[in-house]
Amino acid sequence: MAFHFRFGPADLLRCRFSISPRWETQEAVRTLMTPARQAYHLPWLRQIRAAADGLDLRPLWLLMPRTGHNPDFLSPPPLGPSVTFEEELARVRSSAADPEALREDLRRALVCTPGAAGSDLGRRMLADPARAVHELADLYEQAWTALIAPHWPRLRELLEADILFHTRRLAAGGLEALFDGLHPDLRWADGTLTIDRPAHHDRSLDGQGLLLMPSAFMWPEVVGGYDPPWQPTLVYPARGIGALWTASPGPTPLALARLLGRGRADVLCTLDEPASTTALARRLGLAPATVSAHLKALHGAGLLISARHGHRILYERTPLGIALATGAPPAEPVPVPVPPGGGTRGVAGQG
Repeated sequence: MAFHFRFGPADLLRCRFSISPRWETQEAVRTLMTPARQAYHLPWLRQIRAAADGLDLRPLWLLMPRTGHNPDFLSPPPLGPSVTFEEELARVRSSAADPEALREDLRRALVCTPGAAGSDLGRRMLADPARAVHELADLYEQAWTALIAPHWPRLRELLEADILFHTRRLAAGGLEALFDGLHPDLRWADGTLTIDRPAHHDRSLDGQGLLLMPSAFMWPEVVGGYDPPWQPTLVYPARGIGALWTASPGPTPLALARLLGRGRADVLCTLDEPASTTALARRLGLAPATVSAHLKALHGAGLLISARHGHRILYERTPLGIALATGAPPAEPVPVPVPPGGGTRGVAGQG
């Protein structure tokens, strides 16, 4: 038994990444009831405990069976690389237009939890699925506001850094290299991606390609599925969640501050993962314009490279930048900086 995604020639060209704030909200709610997921998120759990205690999450938990079907209408795959929570929630609400499809989706999820379909709450959902959709969407909105929105900039940074890392693996080694590094339960062979699971799911992508979504709250699981007509999707645990809620890096070495100046040295040492100007400004407590000036200087000196993700530009250290910030020797030749007016440098292949 396993999940199979079967690729055709067109699908190889239509794999893409996306980030879903609605999915992170859903999985944060699931994490609250799943102790096995909580180890990496204890600082977050302490911060949101009071807010979580003020929410009645039972309707959502009832539709989150430990194994089996989760309602597709509650988690539609995002339509673009950087959708907002409000855009995603509007899609959830729009599913109320087809009550019969909703009822079947709800029924399939409820029967996966013993007693759920016959409970008062389960019966109410099945009796009026359109109303259930709006009530569940309202509850997701409350969960987003209380649990995720205050932490979204930090979470988005992590997810964007993961996508940047894996797009480079894809560029360097193709789909085989990409899938080999996403999760140990994934196997790629003969144009088929297989997920080791006790259940069976077999889907030909039929030219739609595969949507890949990193998630901060998924560890240690990987999830694949969605029945037609939904976009085939694979959700995997993002890299770096072990340091997601940890404190900022230690103080900048004095020698490096003397060499580069305190501001530029702080920016370089803070870039342990790719980040945007806004994220760095928030971490360092500096004005975005100040951080932007430091980034420009470090980029021009060959200590940083940049890559666009949606409407944002992420910066990360080159081998020379890593060597200066950490004291480790460069692992590969240092790229030559482009002189002022010399055009935009491409992104080098960093591991």
